[in-house]
Amino acid sequence: MPETMTPLSEVTPPHLTPLWERQDCHLPNKPDQQTTGLLGCASCSLPCPTPPMETPGLVVHGEAAPFSTALRSLVNNPLYSDVRFVVGQERQEVFAHRCLLACRCNFFQRLLGSEPGPGVPSPVVLSTVPAEAFLAVLEFLYTNSAKLHRHSVLEVLTAAVEYGLEELRELCLQFVMKVLDVELVCEALQIAVSFGLGPLQERCVAFIEAHSQETLRTRGFLELSAPALLLLLRSDKLCVDEAELVLAARSWARVGAAVLERPVAEVAAPVVRELRLALLAPAELSALEEQNRREPLIPVEQIVEAWKCHALRRGDAARGAPCRRRRGTLPREHHRFLDLPFK
Repeated sequence: MPETMTPLSEVTPPHLTPLWERQDCHLPNKPDQQTTGLLGCASCSLPCPTPPMETPGLVVHGEAAPFSTALRSLVNNPLYSDVRFVVGQERQEVFAHRCLLACRCNFFQRLLGSEPGPGVPSPVVLSTVPAEAFLAVLEFLYTNSAKLHRHSVLEVLTAAVEYGLEELRELCLQFVMKVLDVELVCEALQIAVSFGLGPLQERCVAFIEAHSQETLRTRGFLELSAPALLLLLRSDKLCVDEAELVLAARSWARVGAAVLERPVAEVAAPVVRELRLALLAPAELSALEEQNRREPLIPVEQIVEAWKCHALRRGDAARGAPCRRRRGTLPREHHRFLDLPFK
């Protein structure tokens, strides 16, 4: 008798038949965790099915502006605040949120590390940072942005360095370099020297070299530290004559002497060696010597070294007496005898 044919509609294609129901595979009748998902079966040569790989999750982002605005509304907001600061000489009270500051800044994590006690927590006193600068720091910590102003950016920069906020520090440096001017440059140089900010220091020195006379007349110049002033006096590119530079150094030393209550010569000692007295004409050197008797500023032996340069008419005659002309040095007759040309 002919074999009974199965209708095509009832035939299940092999690739749709579960592996454990196929007669040519020796897997158990029911799948378990040890047999499914394998690349092959030890009992047959047929590949075993693997479950579909899970698609990696997709990170989606909402609009940043509403989020930033919401967090900015919490800056100095007593709502839900759990830490208070008293900042600046004006002792302004500032409200903040402990968990946000701690997760954004290691300085505040250490400062606020202890658990707040019951009741109203005692304020944290930060007297060295002005309130405006501290609020700018908080704004950055809350929103990752801050509004900088020319008159306060150096205070924000100082706080960013002290709190270890590198991103805010870089933003402040970029802003300072854009707005640098005669009134700001000496204060910026002082901060650069104090904190070892090399790029800012180089930018400030270059600015002062190009605007020397204007800078020497500013209050910021009189308030420079000795290490900062040394950087300037060692420069060959200052656009100022040596006679003006001597007068500026004397004014600087007088201010320092009044503040520190020390003699002018003692305050000036770290920097006056960089004054190039041999560049002065004999009449100028005589007048300086007479003034130095009335108000000591420059060591007598330094003036003697300058006279030796004139007497021997050689710039290298007196060891340690700088004779190199600066960019702004006015020509004098004896300069032609100085063997050290302008660099």
